[in-house]
Amino acid sequence: MTTDAEPIRDTSRDGSSVSSVPTCPICPAPLPSSRARYCSAACRQRSFRLRRIQLAAIDDRQLRAELRRRGTLVAHTVYECSVCGERTVGDRRCAQDNLFCRALGLGGQCSSCDEPILLAELLELEVLPQSPIPE
Repeated sequence: MTTDAEPIRDTSRDGSSVSSVPTCPICPAPLPSSRARYCSAACRQRSFRLRRIQLAAIDDRQLRAELRRRGTLVAHTVYECSVCGERTVGDRRCAQDNLFCRALGLGGQCSSCDEPILLAELLELEVLPQSPIPE
């Protein structure tokens, strides 16, 4: 009984490749030398810019003013019932308790779980108590 020196691998199943040629982390091009990290100066510059990207600053007041101007501020506000703690988007009144809910802030429905999520939670910002939203 003989065995092969190198095991047979089915790489088409999991999408991995067996090639030992290192590739650029920005694009799929092969590296020009064994010491290179990027295939070109353009990929090196792109990597540098991606590492130093700044998050866009969100002006809460300006965003609220724009939503108010469009007439969609209530539809983009997350409300929470003070009795049962249920969160809703755009519904000011709790369906179970028939009470008005308090406004938590701007938000919407989560695309994966369909639960109400605040914009501050999505961006991992500190949620501060706020005054009621005037119309």
